[in-house]
Amino acid sequence: MTNPMTHPTSVRPTPRPPVVALGDGLHVSAIGLGAMGMSAFYGPTDAADAIATLRHAVDAGVTFVDTAEAYGPFENEKLIGRALGDRRDEIVLATKASAETDDDGTVHGRNGTPEYLRRAADRSLRHLGTDVIDLYYLHRADPAVPIEESVGAMAELVAAGKVRHIGLSEVSADTIRRAHAVHPLAAVQSELSLFSPDVLRNGEKAVTDELGIGFVAFSPLGRGVLTSSVRSLDDLAPDDARRGLPRFQPEAFAANLRLADRVREIAAAKGATEAQVALAWVVAHGAVPIPGTRRPERVDENAGAAALELTADDLRRLADAVPEAQVAGHRDHAPTPDGQDR
Repeated sequence: MTNPMTHPTSVRPTPRPPVVALGDGLHVSAIGLGAMGMSAFYGPTDAADAIATLRHAVDAGVTFVDTAEAYGPFENEKLIGRALGDRRDEIVLATKASAETDDDGTVHGRNGTPEYLRRAADRSLRHLGTDVIDLYYLHRADPAVPIEESVGAMAELVAAGKVRHIGLSEVSADTIRRAHAVHPLAAVQSELSLFSPDVLRNGEKAVTDELGIGFVAFSPLGRGVLTSSVRSLDDLAPDDARRGLPRFQPEAFAANLRLADRVREIAAAKGATEAQVALAWVVAHGAVPIPGTRRPERVDENAGAAALELTADDLRRLADAVPEAQVAGHRDHAPTPDGQDR
């Protein structure tokens, strides 16, 4: 007999996600696709499967595609160029730079200098096979370079027609204000999920709302725990980078899985999956989630979250089901004080 707590039987239908506004006039699908895991960090990859999934996503209306030069390095950008080059006008393409990377893939420390950002943007354009990047992020702020200098260089890329919109990732509220004063930001991207709601209380999300900047949520599914696909640490490949994260240590993982089961119960009552409820929670907080997946059926499942409406009572139940204090382990390798660039 099928255990509904392990294998959800209901998946909401998948109408195309609506188009929503970020900032600076940029519009994207309400559910995006994080492509990182198709090339890096989450175990073995298959390019043919990834290309099929990327093309399926566009067919399903999931047209906001997120990558970075760091994913590979470079391999993810090249993959997207191969997969979607002939469909470039159907997608909104986002990529990122800041960890200085040589052409041979050797990675150095953060580099937010204008010289590096210009070089990195030109290289990303080549790898993506396009003449313009829709949304270009500073992947992480460089503490050795004033944010005004980094954003000034990105503004020059906009003026040159190489980039349409710019954004930042994992930055403090103060940094967002300083950057936005140099050039309008279309988006700030940071982790946001039922398991990681800290941007809702540290001022980061509040300042984007105040300034009319879009918010893009990475890891909206708790790196897979808020899905039916990671029910055991044995579900992770031996070289999966999640094995080294605090939340995926055996005791913490078991505790977090119990929280995910509570979300699953709430989802079942709504005829949805836990992933759909988790994504709908992100949408309800005014953000665009970019869940990653390698499978077309997961693209469809995720897209279905756009049609799932959470009531005020649903949100209260979810808050009670997943108290932040009960989430075990930090989301990354080391905690970062609120309000500081990560």
